[in-house]
Amino acid sequence: MSVIVWWLVTVLLVAVHSASARVVELEWEVEYKFWWPDCKEGIVMAINGQFPGPTIDAVAGDIVIIHLTNKLSTEGVVIHWHGIRQRGTPWADGAAGVTQCPINPGETFTYSFTVDKPGTHFYHGHYGMQRSAGLYGMMIVRSPKEKLRYDGEFNLLLSDWWHQSTHSQELALSSSPMRWIGEPQSLLINGRGQFNCSQAAYLSNEGKRQCTFRRNDQCAPETLRVRPNKVYRLRIASTTALASLNLAVEGHKLEVVEADGNYVKPFTVDDIDIYSGETYSVLLRTHSFPTKKHFISVGVRGRKPNTTQALTVLSYVDAPESARPTLPPPVTPRWDDYNRSKSFSNKFFAAKGYPPPPKKSDEQLYLLNTQNLIDGHTKWAINNVSLSVSATPYIGSIRYGLNSLSYLKSPAKELVGSYDITKPPVNPSTTKSSGIYKFPMGIVVDVILQNANVLKGKISEIHPWHLHGHDFWVLGYGDGKFRPGVDEKKYNLKNPPLRNTVALYPFGWTALRYVTDNPGVWFFHCHIEPHLHMGMGVVFAEGVDRIAKMDIPDEALGCGLTRKWLMNRGRN
Repeated sequence: MSVIVWWLVTVLLVAVHSASARVVELEWEVEYKFWWPDCKEGIVMAINGQFPGPTIDAVAGDIVIIHLTNKLSTEGVVIHWHGIRQRGTPWADGAAGVTQCPINPGETFTYSFTVDKPGTHFYHGHYGMQRSAGLYGMMIVRSPKEKLRYDGEFNLLLSDWWHQSTHSQELALSSSPMRWIGEPQSLLINGRGQFNCSQAAYLSNEGKRQCTFRRNDQCAPETLRVRPNKVYRLRIASTTALASLNLAVEGHKLEVVEADGNYVKPFTVDDIDIYSGETYSVLLRTHSFPTKKHFISVGVRGRKPNTTQALTVLSYVDAPESARPTLPPPVTPRWDDYNRSKSFSNKFFAAKGYPPPPKKSDEQLYLLNTQNLIDGHTKWAINNVSLSVSATPYIGSIRYGLNSLSYLKSPAKELVGSYDITKPPVNPSTTKSSGIYKFPMGIVVDVILQNANVLKGKISEIHPWHLHGHDFWVLGYGDGKFRPGVDEKKYNLKNPPLRNTVALYPFGWTALRYVTDNPGVWFFHCHIEPHLHMGMGVVFAEGVDRIAKMDIPDEALGCGLTRKWLMNRGRN
């Protein structure tokens, strides 16, 4: 099945539901609240007084309308609908400076879009480091004809938490010299974690303090209650700001069936790695013992951990309320066992019925990922350009003829060349720019992400890269420097998985392919919050001229130079 035919079939299936599609309309207010996410009081960004925010539950083809009011006193806000492709509504993508202006304090902006395909998704703030402050929630899009069979489901939204405020973190990362924010104090499951105590201390000799909870404690874990001999779907999303994670359920296997809103060829594992921005569905089959309790553990991978596991409990329905798990939580695999991580990534193949990628690409974009300096400030750069998002939304700048501005110039499309990725950069200096690449509509683009050494020492980090507005085929991974003409022969062109987020491993490369079939301006960036804040991202623009001028709400463009354009239009 060709890509075009498969896409048409998908559109027709959604259209059948859309004939009777409902409208999911919600009114949200964003404000700061005092909260106890990890049994220590802090400040969170809450929606309608909830942390995490309310779960959106829709069916593919539904129209989702969110009236978002900013009740923050001194800062703007936007929300990105992570995994929703925004076909026909690119201004609703929720990326500040790219698709819209930040919503000012006291103002309301209406997001309206169609959820065009089923899957496990989430939403989060996309202005400054507001995701780190807790502005996030789950978004479930159901299939009108679900092919998976299960008896119940649970949502697990994973995040990390700092006691230092996000405003302090932003200042620290922007200082000269940079003050690194360190590892998170806690990991959270559905917004709940425990700092300086452990639910499993009674099973350990490490001298940890046993957690105790009162009935309404905001940090008390949510228990997953199950019946024996049943199948449960765990919908898992990672909105972490920094941590790569591993999740396991003691005594149970996990069958992976969905990744980033796309079905995959099922495979069974003891645990899963999940990077920031990724989502999964796994099927868990319960045993025949009705009185057992089991720990679910979430631990740090990819970075030397200084954060204890997050724990919650899988409880069989007849287990006494006072009972506790009799076995310790699963041990998180060693943080730097990258071969294990790569082995997990290489288990993913598209489910039957998904189209293979086009055999060849029309353009190739090589993105070298480096750490650099600008006037003593530590930055991340792509092809020696550190991303600096303009105050004028890109979608308006390009659509309304402001693209002669210097900040809209494209960086180089290839910079790997003779660069030694195993050593710190010989010349650490870099520049900042908009980092925007423009592509014609309907072409096939290959993006090769190339990792490299940081400024000092011999270190290369994991970077999960997320593309807005698209799914892409993950063609392959490799160690060392990508070799054009050689490594392409290793591509999986038969059944690669479709994803919207992919890991770039230390000192390695990742290759992906996508089709420019969605007019708009789309962020492509590392999903680690501090890294994006420090410049690790680019912007892809495609078919912007096809968007009718009046289709973009004025409220999305009322800042920067597009504000002046709107004012002049009003005078005329």
